[in-house]
Amino acid sequence: MNRMTMPTSNGRIWRFGDNVDTDAMAPGAHMKGGIDALSRHCLENLRPEFPAAVRRGDVVVAGENFGMGSSREQAPQALRHLGVAAVIAPSFAGLFYRNALNLGLPVLVCADTAPLADGMTVGFDLAHAALRLADGTDVRCEPVPEFLREMLAAGGLVPHLKARLGQR
Repeated sequence: MNRMTMPTSNGRIWRFGDNVDTDAMAPGAHMKGGIDALSRHCLENLRPEFPAAVRRGDVVVAGENFGMGSSREQAPQALRHLGVAAVIAPSFAGLFYRNALNLGLPVLVCADTAPLADGMTVGFDLAHAALRLADGTDVRCEPVPEFLREMLAAGGLVPHLKARLGQR
């Protein structure tokens, strides 16, 4: 793979399997407590250590159909609140994918996530839709269109629209 200059953003990979449900990210029993309380239970039924150990800049790598289930926007919101830099998967449930982008959480489709092992430290580059492994190998994902990168940089759809409408 090509080598590129990557930003200094590094994080740990948290690996999950196929069909991760939005209920695992935003458990219904904790929905009334607000995003702080809800985030403390994000993905705990799959990886009990995740909510307490995930750090800003970490990357979630999953299998097929990440974000299946209900359309609750709190699922990507909880990941973003915990500091997850991006979610990488071969495919996403459509509603989760759009909710994540709208809330400012980068989600990248990557056909081959096999080189991305749990616990690895990787650099993440949204502009090039790639992750850099410690050995210098780049794992490329499907490119993110510029208008979506701009929306993500603004923090999501609402902040992006406010900025654009404020310029008129």
